[in-house]
Amino acid sequence: NALNSLRPLAPTRAVPLNSSDSTRSNSLPPRNLSTKAFAVPRRKATALILSTYIFSGIGLHETAFAQPSVGLREYIDSFDGYSFKYPQNWIQVRGAGADIFFRDPYVLDENISVEISSPSSSKYKSVEDLGPPEEAGKKVLKQYLTEFMSTRLGVRRESNILSTSSRVADDGRMYYQVEVNIKSYANNNELAVMPNDRVARLEWDRRYLSVLGVENNQLYELRLQTPENVFIEEEYDLRQVMDSFRVNKISA
Repeated sequence: NALNSLRPLAPTRAVPLNSSDSTRSNSLPPRNLSTKAFAVPRRKATALILSTYIFSGIGLHETAFAQPSVGLREYIDSFDGYSFKYPQNWIQVRGAGADIFFRDPYVLDENISVEISSPSSSKYKSVEDLGPPEEAGKKVLKQYLTEFMSTRLGVRRESNILSTSSRVADDGRMYYQVEVNIKSYANNNELAVMPNDRVARLEWDRRYLSVLGVENNQLYELRLQTPENVFIEEEYDLRQVMDSFRVNKISA
């Protein structure tokens, strides 16, 4: 399995704040950053819209179409050979198990990371070494489900590949894009004797977006994780993040 050459990714999973295994990593300022765009953060923009309504008397129906963007920054890793844009209010987290990891400071289930295969495990010439996009999508989903395996009783996962595609970016390289949805259900009382006392409830419903690229004989994977309801609100920004991912030749 070509994706198995990527380093284990389980630690990149974000969990709700009240969970016992919540992220307790220290935040560090991103390295090698260059700012490409600025905008009013979404939450501040929302407050600005509401204050405008209160003090000027503008009806809410007139602001309902406003969709403020948080703005994006560019992260460049010249040592490992990749770059991408990310929401400028997200913070970098150390010890998440990925080459780089950012998360939303408010929505802990929303994050972005990059994984790189070991150069000693496989030699990649092109992302097409993974097969067609549909085949790569199956491998990506399998990898996610492997990482999210649980030993708890009564846990059930539902998954679906939403889309797979390929594109040639402005750098002339081909990239694969994979989108999957995974839902997690758990019994409210897994130790109950009677089946009627074990009611399955939805724990989380997430969208996972992966962008795969090959350079320097290595496989690079950009991963975005976001709750489905948040994805609906932030789809424009998140797709910009996906489209911004580039792999670069490392200078000898």
